[in-house]
Amino acid sequence: MIDHAGTADGAADHPGAFRLVVLISGGGSNLAALIAAEQAGELGATVVAVGADRPSAAGLQLAADAGVPTFVERVGDHPDRVGWDHALADRISAFAPDLVVSAGFLKLVGDEFLRRFGDRYLNTHNSLLPAFPGIHGPADALAYGVKVTGATLFFVDDGVDTGPILAQVAVPVHDDDTVDELTERIKQAERRQLVEQVGLLARRGWTVNGRRVSLTVSERASESSAQRPAPQRSKGRA
Repeated sequence: MIDHAGTADGAADHPGAFRLVVLISGGGSNLAALIAAEQAGELGATVVAVGADRPSAAGLQLAADAGVPTFVERVGDHPDRVGWDHALADRISAFAPDLVVSAGFLKLVGDEFLRRFGDRYLNTHNSLLPAFPGIHGPADALAYGVKVTGATLFFVDDGVDTGPILAQVAVPVHDDDTVDELTERIKQAERRQLVEQVGLLARRGWTVNGRRVSLTVSERASESSAQRPAPQRSKGRA
C-alpha cells in the first residue's frame, strides 16, 4: 500500500503552480497522459497528489514512480459513506488543489465533497452526453446504432453524468466496430481532450453558470499576463 499523506501547507511545495489532484481506481491511463504532458512542459499545471479508493490501483505506482505523493481512502475504513466522503474531501483539501480530476475514479462522491469541490471536480465520460450515461457508454452507442459518439468532459454534480459540460470530442462509429475497438478509440480521443482542456483551464480560468462552462480570458491575454487568472466559480448550480 502506497500512502504518502499530504499536509495542510502543501501549497508551499509548488508555489505559483496550478495544482491538480487526480483520483483513480485502476491503471491510470488518463493519469499517465497528464503526467507525461506535465513532464514535457505541455500541461501548464502540476499534479500535486494522486488519490485512490483502493490500494490495488496500479496508477498509484505510476504516480510514485513520477515522484507524486499518493494516498488511499477506502470506503470500508469508515462507518458509512458520509464519513468516507468527509475524509476524502479532507485528504484532497490538504493539497490545496485548483482542480480535482476524476481519471477513472469509480466512486460517487457525496454532498460534502461537492460542497468543497463541486465546480472544481472534473470527470470524463466515454460518450457524447447527455446520450448514453452510465458505465456502458460505448456498448450502448453500438446497440443504438449511432454513427458518431465520443467523449465528454464535465464538472460533476449530484447526478450521474449530468454536470455542466466543459468540452466534447466526436469519435466515428464504424459499421464493423466491436465494443472493445470503439472503447479504445474513444479512450485515445478522451486522453487528448483531457490534457488539452486541463491546460486551458490552468492558463485561462473558468466560470460555471448553471449548465454553462466558459473559459475566463482569451488565450492571447493569458499568455501575455505574468499572473495566472484565478478560476471564477458561480454559486448557482443546475
